[in-house]
Amino acid sequence: MLSLHTARNPGADTRSTRIGLAIAGGGPVGAMYELGALRALDEACDGLDLTRLDCYVGVSSGAFFAAGLANRMDTAELCRIFISGDSDDVVFQPETFLRPALAEYLRRAASIPKLAAKLGHDLLRGRSDSRWSDVLTRIGGLVPAGLFDNNQVERFLRDVFSRRGRSNDFRKLERPLYVIGVDLDSGESVRFGDEGWDDVPISRAVQASAALPGLYPPVEMLDKSGRARHIVDGALRRTMHASVVLDRDIDLMIGINPLVPFNPGTDGNEEDRAHRFDDRRIAQGGLPGVLSQTLRTMLQSRMQVGLARYPQQYPHIDQVVFEPNAGDRELFYTNVFSFSARRRISQLAYRNTLADLRNRRAELEPVLARHGISLREDVIADRPRSILAHLPERGRATETTALLERALDDIEHQLREKRRQPRQRARRMV
Repeated sequence: MLSLHTARNPGADTRSTRIGLAIAGGGPVGAMYELGALRALDEACDGLDLTRLDCYVGVSSGAFFAAGLANRMDTAELCRIFISGDSDDVVFQPETFLRPALAEYLRRAASIPKLAAKLGHDLLRGRSDSRWSDVLTRIGGLVPAGLFDNNQVERFLRDVFSRRGRSNDFRKLERPLYVIGVDLDSGESVRFGDEGWDDVPISRAVQASAALPGLYPPVEMLDKSGRARHIVDGALRRTMHASVVLDRDIDLMIGINPLVPFNPGTDGNEEDRAHRFDDRRIAQGGLPGVLSQTLRTMLQSRMQVGLARYPQQYPHIDQVVFEPNAGDRELFYTNVFSFSARRRISQLAYRNTLADLRNRRAELEPVLARHGISLREDVIADRPRSILAHLPERGRATETTALLERALDDIEHQLREKRRQPRQRARRMV
């Protein structure tokens, strides 16, 4: 599903086009959907280099890919890491993200004797604040703030961003990157990569942005004043935080949101209606289905409010946002935190995104042409296409050869830009 808002007052014709990318969150399954969509855009859009955009913002799971792209990790390499598992650079182990938070459990358990003693003392004294409701509230303090340990996530990312010319420092990146979190104690957004928060390592910022309350504990860090802040998932405030890139004086904003409410409609056949349980009675699936639909509805409704407002706020910016189809049963019924389904979900996103580009081609092509981008007919053609079958071959590289390849790529990019800019200016003047 594609949302397109065409600029009413396009930016100045005398400069090269500036493009920003905003990626929302959505847990592991949402991340795999985002990767499939990114790979489809990378293959289908000639003239679009996702590793050399002018601004990136990532929220929660979307922060993984925003940080990777800003570090010049292309979508082919990201697919090798997270889908096929044959990368010569990074070894991805899903269990890294689902390790029990044993330290958190022990810390909470250590407070049991003290809490029990105080409760016993208060009950014996007959204090009014020791009613059963208050007892339950105090016992709630023994429940861990997160089930899984996200310190391993930070260590994984720190290693990835410390090799082969990449950087774990916002200030050393070639292009602006923003990772969004929320201060749990105040409810305020925290924009990592912005002034005052740009000294936080990227790996630490992504860890905090992806700390979904209940699953991962808040990430504690100090602000400039030395005050401890507890940062959690950035989606608590907004879904995609697209305004962060829209405020960067760009000409084209590309957005990806992997979670939408499930709405199969009434035209499914009998076999579809028998899928798992009645699609139109989500409550029959119990609490997981209810929570999933509730989360999806909340996230998308907030994003739609922003998307409806942005054309008036930013009339000079073209905006293209890719989302799943509301009737995608496979996406809805897959466990949000499942890693085993990553190949299937990424293929679904890849197929959906290519279909969106093909079906909305007449509207998209004039918009994309303003920014030096064209659609590749051989990629968007209406025929089966696999996300993994078309990954380019790549020889094994060492740290030294990876750095050399990066330097040669820089030179090639500079030469390509010099040739491209006169053509782009001519195209804008037509």
